[in-house]
Amino acid sequence: MATQSSSYQVDGLIAEDIDAYLALHQNKSLLRFITCGSVDDGKSTLIGRLLYDSKMIFEDQLASLEADSKRVGTQGQEIDFALLVDGLAAEREQGITIDVAYRFFATEKRKFIVADTPGHEQYTRNMVTGASTADCAVILIDGRKGVLTQTRRHSYLAHLIGIRHIILAVNKMDLVDYDESRFDEIVADYREFATSIGIKEFTAIPLSGLAGDNIASKSEETPWYDGPTLIEHLETIELDSDRDQAKPFRMPVQWVNRPNLDFRGFAGVIASGTLRPGDPVRVLPSGRTSTVARIVTMDGDRDVAVAEESVTVTLADEIDCSRGDVIAAADAPPQTADQFQATIVWMDADEMLPGRAYWMKMGTRTVSATVQEPKHAVDMNSLAELSVKTLGLNDIGVCEVYTDRDIAFEPYEENHDLGGFILIDKMTNATVAAGMLDFALRRSQNVHWQAVDVTREAHASIKNQKPCVLWFTGLSGSGKSTIANLVEKKLHVMGRHTFLLDGDNIRHGLNRDLGFTDADRIENIRRIGDVAKLMADAGLIVLTAFISPFRAERDMVRAILPEGEFMEVFINTPLEVAEGRDTKGLYAKARQGKLKNFTGIDSPYEPPENPDIEVDTTKMSAEDAAEAIVQRVLGR
Repeated sequence: MATQSSSYQVDGLIAEDIDAYLALHQNKSLLRFITCGSVDDGKSTLIGRLLYDSKMIFEDQLASLEADSKRVGTQGQEIDFALLVDGLAAEREQGITIDVAYRFFATEKRKFIVADTPGHEQYTRNMVTGASTADCAVILIDGRKGVLTQTRRHSYLAHLIGIRHIILAVNKMDLVDYDESRFDEIVADYREFATSIGIKEFTAIPLSGLAGDNIASKSEETPWYDGPTLIEHLETIELDSDRDQAKPFRMPVQWVNRPNLDFRGFAGVIASGTLRPGDPVRVLPSGRTSTVARIVTMDGDRDVAVAEESVTVTLADEIDCSRGDVIAAADAPPQTADQFQATIVWMDADEMLPGRAYWMKMGTRTVSATVQEPKHAVDMNSLAELSVKTLGLNDIGVCEVYTDRDIAFEPYEENHDLGGFILIDKMTNATVAAGMLDFALRRSQNVHWQAVDVTREAHASIKNQKPCVLWFTGLSGSGKSTIANLVEKKLHVMGRHTFLLDGDNIRHGLNRDLGFTDADRIENIRRIGDVAKLMADAGLIVLTAFISPFRAERDMVRAILPEGEFMEVFINTPLEVAEGRDTKGLYAKARQGKLKNFTGIDSPYEPPENPDIEVDTTKMSAEDAAEAIVQRVLGR
C-alpha cells in the first residue's frame, strides 16, 4: 500500500481494527467509470493525480493489509507519483497504451473502479470493452487542441453503449493559462456535437492532471469556475444498478445446479428486477411458466434478491430450462425473435463479410448469426449516414442480424444484458465486433413455421433411398463438375433419385445477380445451401459442384442438414495442375489482371481440413473417382 506521508497518515482505524475498516469499505457503493479521449490528452496523468491527491487506498492491497496490519502501523509510505503518472509498465516499454488498465480505489463516500482506455484509433475495441460495464465516462480533451475526431468517436460510443453520465474533463488548463474563454469555447463546441448525437446533459470541469487543479480540491487558478471538483462529482453520480431494481425481473441462466436428485437449481446473475419466493416466472424462449420455490445463495436461503446479485433459483415445477435461457417475470416477459436491427462496432482488421455466419454471444447464450450488408455506416466527423457494402476496423454501422433460433432479448437501451452481444469468428475464435440490438424486425414475428403432414422421411421412403448432399469443392479446373456429372449418371442408372446443382448453371438464373467478391461468394453458397437442403427434404441425393472457397460457408451448409446427410467431397488438384488444364481460359485472364477475385490467384481458397471424401486427381482418373464416391454413398 502507498500513501502520501507528508500530508496524509493512514486512517487510525486500519491500525486499530482491520475488520472494522474492511467492513466500512464493503458497505460503500461502487462506481465504475472510464477515462477516454484522444492520444496524449493526459488520461494516465489524471488517474495518477486522482490516486495521489485524493488520498485514496488501493482496494486490491487490502488483503495484504489485513494479513499484516502491524506492518502498516500509522506511519504509511510515500506515493511514487512519477510511477503513477507513467501508467502501465507495458505503456512505458512499448510507448503506447495496448489494453485497458483497471485501477481500484476509494474515498470516504464511495469505492471506484476506473478503466484507463487507449486513445489510439486502432484500439477503439479496448475503449468499447472498458465502457461496456461503466456507469460514467470521463471524456478528456486537451485544452490546447479542443474537440478532435477521437473525442467524437469515444463520446458517440459511450452514448451508444448507454452510459448516462458524461464528464467533459478539459485537461491541461495550465498550458492555456487557465483561460476561461478557451474553456467556454471547448464546452460550446462539445455541446453542439453532444446534442447532435443525443447526449442531453454532461458536466464540464476545467482540470490540470499534472498540477492537480479541480481534481480533489478547488483550484485558485480557476476562480471563474464554481462547479464541483472531479472527485466531488464522481461521489454523487446515481448508480444505474439502483434503476435496474425497479425494472421487471430478468435472469439469464448460467448453469443448471443439480448436486443430487432432490435439488435442481438455475444459477445466474440477476440482470434486472427483484425476486421473491412464490413469484410467478416464465422461462424463455420456450414460454413455460412456474413459480419460484427457493432463492439459494452461499449464505443460505433468501427472502428477496435484487439486480446484480448472484443466486440459484429453484422452481415449483420440473420444466425444461438450460444455460442460455432467461427466467423472467411471468406477467412482463422479454420478447423473443430471430431477426433484428442492430448497431455494430466492427473491431477486427479483416472486414465484415455480409452473409457469413458468426457466433453471436449474448449474455449466457451463444447462437449462430449472419450479418447482412449494412444499411449505413456513421461518419464520426459529420455524423452523416454513409452508404457502404461492409464494415472495416472501428467502423460503426446499422445492420440486420439473423440468428439460427429464437432468442429472448430486450432493446439494448432498456437492458444491456439482454440487448448487448459480441460476434466471434467461427474459424479463429477471435472477437470481431460488439453490437447492440435495436429492435426485432416485424417479419420475424409475422413468419411462422408451417407444419406439413408429408415429412422428409416419407419423401425419402417412397424413393427407397437415404437423402444426402454431396458437396464437391475444389479449385476451378480441378474436375468437380466432371466427376459430379459421372457420379450422377452412375446413380441414375441404378435408379436413384438425384439432382446436380452446378456453379456455372446456377449463376445463369438463381444467382445471376451475384459477382465474385468474398461477400457475393458467401451469399452464393448460402442460397445454394438452402436449395440443396430443400431438395434433400424432398428425399433426393443432391450433388453440388461449386468452388465454395471458404470453410465457414461449407460448415454453415453442413450445420443446416441433419447429422450425416452432408458429405464434403474435396477434389484435391494442385493449383499448377488446375491452371495447366485451364479449359475455359480463366487462369490466363486472371494472370493478366483481366479477371479479378479469381480463386487461387487473387482470392483465397481454404481447403477442407477433414473432408468426408478426398479425391487426388493426380493419382486417380475421373471414372475411378466417381465409382469410389458412388460406393461410399451406397455404403451409407
